[in-house]
Amino acid sequence: MSELKPPTARRIPHPHTAHGDTRPDDYYWLAERDNPEVMAYLQAENAYLEAVMKPLEPFQEKLYRQMLARIKQTDLEVPVQHGPYFYYSRTEEGKQYKIHCRKKAASRAELEAAPEEVILDLNALAEGKSYLSVSVLKPSPDHRLLAYLQNEDGSDRYTLYVKDLQTGELLPDRVEDVYLYQSLEWDATGEYLFFTRVDETQRPCYLYRHRLGHSEQTLLYQEPDETFRLKLYKSASGRFLFAASTSTLTDEVRYLEALQPEGEWHVFAPRQRGVKYSLEHQGQHFLILTNQDALNFKLLQAPILSPSPDHWHELLPHDPEVYLQGVLPFERHLLIYGRQEGSTQLWVWDLVHGTYRRLAWPEPVYTVAPADNREYATDRVLISFQSFLTPRKVLELELNSLQTTLLKQDEVLGGYDPAEYVQERLWATARDGVRVPISLVYKRSTTLPAPLYLYAYGSYGISIDPTFSSIRLVLLDRGVVFAIAHVRGGAEMGRGWYEDGKLLKKKNTFTDFIDCAEHLVKAGYTTPERLMAVGGSAGGLLMGAVINLRPDLFRAVAAHVPFVDVVTTMSDPSIPLTTLEYDEWGNPAEAESYAYMKSYSPYDNVQAKDYPHLLVTTGINDPRVAYWEPAKWVARLRELKTDGNVLLLKTHMGAGHGGSSGRYDRLKEVALEYAFLLDKVGLRE
Repeated sequence: MSELKPPTARRIPHPHTAHGDTRPDDYYWLAERDNPEVMAYLQAENAYLEAVMKPLEPFQEKLYRQMLARIKQTDLEVPVQHGPYFYYSRTEEGKQYKIHCRKKAASRAELEAAPEEVILDLNALAEGKSYLSVSVLKPSPDHRLLAYLQNEDGSDRYTLYVKDLQTGELLPDRVEDVYLYQSLEWDATGEYLFFTRVDETQRPCYLYRHRLGHSEQTLLYQEPDETFRLKLYKSASGRFLFAASTSTLTDEVRYLEALQPEGEWHVFAPRQRGVKYSLEHQGQHFLILTNQDALNFKLLQAPILSPSPDHWHELLPHDPEVYLQGVLPFERHLLIYGRQEGSTQLWVWDLVHGTYRRLAWPEPVYTVAPADNREYATDRVLISFQSFLTPRKVLELELNSLQTTLLKQDEVLGGYDPAEYVQERLWATARDGVRVPISLVYKRSTTLPAPLYLYAYGSYGISIDPTFSSIRLVLLDRGVVFAIAHVRGGAEMGRGWYEDGKLLKKKNTFTDFIDCAEHLVKAGYTTPERLMAVGGSAGGLLMGAVINLRPDLFRAVAAHVPFVDVVTTMSDPSIPLTTLEYDEWGNPAEAESYAYMKSYSPYDNVQAKDYPHLLVTTGINDPRVAYWEPAKWVARLRELKTDGNVLLLKTHMGAGHGGSSGRYDRLKEVALEYAFLLDKVGLRE
């Protein structure tokens, strides 16, 4: 390996000056996507990665085969009732993509005998394409048509198609530049589609109505504030359409009767900075989940006929110990989901009898959530349960008795006994005295200290909960401990946990991760020589920050699509998502935010010192973290780092933020990461 020379990017001085401060950016030119030298550099990095990883190819292939052997390749999701049909997806061995199907049946008991109808085979759509994503599928109210969104380059710009499910033909109705999710709904008549489209920065900010069979599209609303985006959804009852203008801190929701597609959209409550709220519908009321004077949110209701704030009535008051995250209404019940005691929780409110009960679970560390539910007039709903030890179960919950029936549990091939593994919840004390939870799992026979794979995200209030993974068994069965650090910036411990890990408190995310890593070392689970750290996107920023702060604490790190050039990106409003992120990271046009962001931005803080082994991945079409951020970061690390450790950059030349679209291709990417990391901690078999 010593004779292999890593690529070297040219240095072209490009200083940035703001607030009297100058930042050197000699690799700024790597953002010139149309520059042949840029593409040549990225391809040279890919070739270098292949050469360095070549001795590990047999190990990588072995890991891939072992992971594949754990997966039931031909499988079927639990069918979900929607009107006269049950909809589901399935997979077939050897095929990369899902096959979407339905069966006509009055009840689940009739499904086995009912004939299957394939409504969309993604494998057929993917023929001849290197990338395919179908993000949204919406049957029309009469179930004769299927509207869906398709993308072939990994960006957030999708194309809307409408398929006639009786003839199998596509209708001429086709719309470009629709946002990838929360962006498409039918009206109640089946004559109109509503959708949101993106601007040049891929911000969803236009709300349109389209009548089938007509060429024109009617622009209904344009969100003028560049820090907001539009989300479109339909109430669980199907009666209302909601268009939410949403930012990190603030919401404003418009609503429309779905039976009146050409009617007027009404603003429910005008935006107030710092007030978040979402709407649902149940019976004669709107349901309002809001943080107004309620950090962890409270649940209110308002009469449909007089929804002004003076008619709002409190259903669930604010509880500092309970973070309310959503409500799923049914005709006679509310299914409420949120967090308490660091874990996901479900509550059932019986509107007939007035009871309010939290569901209980048999394990101390777990993840529970509503599954796909499309019927409103029902007392039976689908939920999912899983843990580090328990493969995902889909349960039918009877809302009156709270009894559950197992409909499906994910099968683990190759033999699996949960009794052979241990899951734990630890608490690390952060440097400011806050207790930070850590969830971990390992094989009971593992000798500690052991190699440890530490994962975290820590941004946007997104919680990383303990879930089952059959492919993770290739780590556990090799004596690796797998751990999640539930650092601030997520919402594991409530909305305040998120607030304490953003803006001018962002460094809590990084120091929490370091303090969790040190706790795991002190508690005897691992050593710095055997500690691996992994994160992606904003979690990739976390990786970049912690190896600048404590490179000695980690042996090997994988940073996927990492957001590492924070100040440059947040200073350029033409870059996708920048303006939407000001309330998450700060606006560098403000001197205080600029100085704080610069003090932790991984690219701006690379120094001449030793760094761990590092694998970095990116996608050429990534709209959320542009490829040039990791490319510039790697180039600067190559220039300055003083160690002989391996530094690799993998650029996916045909994908975006999520990597490969095919399931086998994605598994090969996991095998590459595992082979890289395990090799560095001495596991090569």
